[in-house]
Amino acid sequence: MNGSESQRKSVFQDACRPAGGRMLCLLLLICVVLVSIGSVGCRQFRYRFRNTPPEQFVPNPLDLPAAPDAFVWSQVIDAVDDYFRITRETPVQNADGFILDGRVETAYSIGASCFEPWQKDSTPGFERWQGTLQSIRRRAIVTVRPRGPGYTVEVVVQKDLEDVGRSVTATQSSVGIRHDASIERRGRLVEGTPETLGWIPLGRDSTLEQVILSDIFGRITQEDAEGLLHH
Repeated sequence: MNGSESQRKSVFQDACRPAGGRMLCLLLLICVVLVSIGSVGCRQFRYRFRNTPPEQFVPNPLDLPAAPDAFVWSQVIDAVDDYFRITRETPVQNADGFILDGRVETAYSIGASCFEPWQKDSTPGFERWQGTLQSIRRRAIVTVRPRGPGYTVEVVVQKDLEDVGRSVTATQSSVGIRHDASIERRGRLVEGTPETLGWIPLGRDSTLEQVILSDIFGRITQEDAEGLLHH
């Protein structure tokens, strides 16, 4: 009797093993399909959530329409002052036979981090995250050139990365004693803080240049509801 029962059990197992294998393969196939569909949908959702529609590219230099030179210059100064502190300016002149290029130079500004949303010197996205994780500084040079009755404005934003002697989390002290023959003079240092050796140029910040150009163009071309153009 035990032999017959064991024989029936082995026959039942042999019959169920192919069906169980097929069922397991079917379940695995369904899981793979669901995961692939879900991953594609999630990627599309993340792309739409993180990426805004592409905006129109603003040429740099940018052509401005004809307007009084005092009005154009005041709008340029007002726009640049929202992003940087102006240190030097030479107003543009395009009237009464006098033609002179205008130039604005700003002071360096430490790049705003993600915890400073009110600061406008870092554009959202990579630039603001880089300013959060690294020490970044920027300065702007804006040039306004008369072109007949109109103007061209060029915005150059220079970006630098701080070059420090060591990491903030390094265990080495920032104040050390030299034992070689060279003479090294340092100012007063704070114990435990890295020393700034200089700044590494990173080129131009084209995204911020686009924002400033769009701001200037919008200020000059928008409707003059208050009659400022005629003052």
